[in-house]
Amino acid sequence: MSATAAVHSLWTTAADPIAKIDAPKIEYGQLAPTLIVVGAAVLGVLVEAFVPRKSRYHTQIFVSAVALVAAFAAVVALAADGYATTKAGIAAMGAIAVDGPALFLQGTILLTALVGLFTFAERRLDPEAHGNRVDSFAAQAAAVPGSDSEKRAVKAGFTTTEVFPLLLFAVAGMLVFPAANDLLTLFVALEVLSLPLYLLCALARRKRLMSQEAAVKYFLLGAFASAFTLFGIALLYGYAGSMSYATIAQVVDGTVPEITPALANTMGNDALLLIGAALLVMGLLFKVGAVPFHMWTPDVYQGAPTPVTGFMAAATKVAAFGALLRLLYVVLPGLRWDWRPVMWGVAIVTMLAGAIVAITQTDIKRLLAYSSIAHAGFILAGVIAATPSGISSVLFYLAAYSFVTIGAFAVVTLVRDAGGEATHLSRWAGLGRRSPLVAAVFAVFLLAFAGIPLTSGFAGKFAVFKAAAEGGAVPLVVVGVISSAVAAFFYIRVIVLMFFSEPRPEGPTVAVPSPLTMTAIAVGVAVTVVLGVAPQYFLELAGDAGVFVR
Repeated sequence: MSATAAVHSLWTTAADPIAKIDAPKIEYGQLAPTLIVVGAAVLGVLVEAFVPRKSRYHTQIFVSAVALVAAFAAVVALAADGYATTKAGIAAMGAIAVDGPALFLQGTILLTALVGLFTFAERRLDPEAHGNRVDSFAAQAAAVPGSDSEKRAVKAGFTTTEVFPLLLFAVAGMLVFPAANDLLTLFVALEVLSLPLYLLCALARRKRLMSQEAAVKYFLLGAFASAFTLFGIALLYGYAGSMSYATIAQVVDGTVPEITPALANTMGNDALLLIGAALLVMGLLFKVGAVPFHMWTPDVYQGAPTPVTGFMAAATKVAAFGALLRLLYVVLPGLRWDWRPVMWGVAIVTMLAGAIVAITQTDIKRLLAYSSIAHAGFILAGVIAATPSGISSVLFYLAAYSFVTIGAFAVVTLVRDAGGEATHLSRWAGLGRRSPLVAAVFAVFLLAFAGIPLTSGFAGKFAVFKAAAEGGAVPLVVVGVISSAVAAFFYIRVIVLMFFSEPRPEGPTVAVPSPLTMTAIAVGVAVTVVLGVAPQYFLELAGDAGVFVR
């Protein structure tokens, strides 16, 4: 037998099993929301390459808005078709769960992104530069701040329209993140949502160096958190011999149908399980901005362009809490006695630290950053409940919180002086006399953050604390109420500053926005009032959607 024949026979024997590999079975209809957004993001990249510069801005807004509306319509269609309740199942060969919490969170993320898109597209707040309207983003991202090339880009009227495909890629990652049903999909989604955000944070038109510093901090700390997450995934895989949520849950519970000798060796090793779970949860707590993994939040919120801050503060929290809920309720319910005491500690420290440190802040964006840390603690109280009402209360709180946040940051973009946004609190003194409507709207958002009755914040906090108390976490609720009282102090301090202080003669002006930002703020106010006055329908919706598929 010749050498060639021998090689050929080897090749046929090696190739033979390949013929038996089944083609992957993908349920495109159930994955439609994510696929629409990814498709539009890729289309946005092609628009950057092929569409003339002066037409890109309008083309990108059109593509992004149509994609987000179509994806939301797909989510509603899936929910109406019963995928949130009776038909809930696992799609894409076990990679993605299509169930109530996934669809509810995806719908919230898409609506939040749509409102965020309006603030991204705003071009009437700054005075025109060289006869061209300008937005919040650098004229040319690659230019060194203050260099001749940057001045030339501004003069030529360049705009960074790449922010729209980046926004869509981040949204695509966020849609997969809370729906991931295996650890590898979870990690890929984490990276897909994080990388565009690192870039978006560096693109501020004003205060370029501060913006770039914020992006570098976010990137370095985010890379550390991703590494911890990946290490946790590796240890859990070593423990259970599988990436699938269901299989890991069975191994943790000891209900796995078939125990191989290899699995028998690792199953008894609790160190793998506990350290792996701790590292994985740590990566998710970083994303939600819980103490002690919160150090990036104030710097990044302050340095990033304000539309990006608003979008990131709202949508990232929704996606990360969704992933955290699925991990604790689907993968690690057998470890409840281990993770609950740790989460108690994290929630208490997060609520208190966020509320107390916010009192000392003098910059409105940093104040809102610490406020978002305190809110992460309040939401964790619902996560700790470990009951069905815990899930539904967290879903409702996330939906309510995300619109208040985007609305609040949209208002921050309006208060401006010669250097751009006037974010120092002293500049907001007397704003209520200079521009009563803007101050009143901002006051509504602050009262919602404080959890005052008849706002969505009150309904959300009440639901979360009620679930925590029913789950046996009464001391946690007491700490939460005390933190809320502390937090109310600094929100009301800002309202007093706006309405009861003398306006300064050299104070900032309030820019008149285009209908885009007006719509974003109006949606925020409407959701805040509706969810505060008549929350029952939405609480029931969250309750119906609160069952994870296993």
